[in-house]
Amino acid sequence: MIERPGAAAGNWYYRKQAFDQDETLHYDLPDLRLVAAIADSGALTRAAERVHLAPSSASHRLSQLEASLGVALFERHARGLTPTVAGESLLRHARQVFAQLEQMHADLAPYASGLNAQVTVFANTNAINCFLPEDLGDFLREHPQIRVSLEEQPSPAIVGAVAAGQVDIGVVAAEGDFGGLAVTPYRRDRLVLIVAAEHPLAGQREIAFADVLNEAFVCLHAGSAIHTFMMNHAARLGGRLDVRIQVRSFAAVCRMVAAGVGIGMVPRSSVAAAERLKTVEIADAWAPRDLHLCVRERAALSPAARALFDHLATMGGG
Repeated sequence: MIERPGAAAGNWYYRKQAFDQDETLHYDLPDLRLVAAIADSGALTRAAERVHLAPSSASHRLSQLEASLGVALFERHARGLTPTVAGESLLRHARQVFAQLEQMHADLAPYASGLNAQVTVFANTNAINCFLPEDLGDFLREHPQIRVSLEEQPSPAIVGAVAAGQVDIGVVAAEGDFGGLAVTPYRRDRLVLIVAAEHPLAGQREIAFADVLNEAFVCLHAGSAIHTFMMNHAARLGGRLDVRIQVRSFAAVCRMVAAGVGIGMVPRSSVAAAERLKTVEIADAWAPRDLHLCVRERAALSPAARALFDHLATMGGG
């Protein structure tokens, strides 16, 4: 598949070569915007006005697009136009194109205002929820011309992404194989159980994870690093967590637990101060969840990435 510039500025066409034929599909961004406008308004005249075309030009564009694609994109009826199945499919892709263009513009705009570097960081749930907001805030205030792209991932995926050169810096839990990456301490933390003040476990100082598998849990959403971690450890013990409810943040876990919905497992650093919330230590060897920074090689980082790495590394042991 080949994309090439069209004759008109900002236009392009899509060329598809099959085994026994050469078919060229001609369409441009105004065509896609017209399709979206028709779908939104249900009428060609209103859509043409919205995209600043004469109704005759809009009608011609739509006819040419349907002829090029070889399918009808809209059903015509007395009350207007409605997308066909093919039209709905094109519309989904068109909206994705528009979203990607807007993201491209958003990414490029800061460079026009003086942005000179971007650093990509993958971090686990604990780091993003408990430590990175303040640490990144301090760094970005000191370096206003640097942008940081931050994404949550499980620690094994982060190690793989850093090793593959897909991201500059990873923030991971201190366990498992780091695959030869350069690793530096970042923050110390520990997983704990939280229970409501009136829960039978509230008087316990310490308990093994295996002894609470029959409890109803409040967990982070499926796919979060800590949710995956908990599920895997329950499975290794031959059990399965009873997940009563899933939420999007550690703060929400704490509030749900304090309300008596279930018990939770969270980093100690995330535990909210609440009279109705009690903390119970986890006896298992994996409870310590110290965080580390990992990079392929510090010396190979860009100046901006090296500055961020060094800033975060100063938090080591904090």
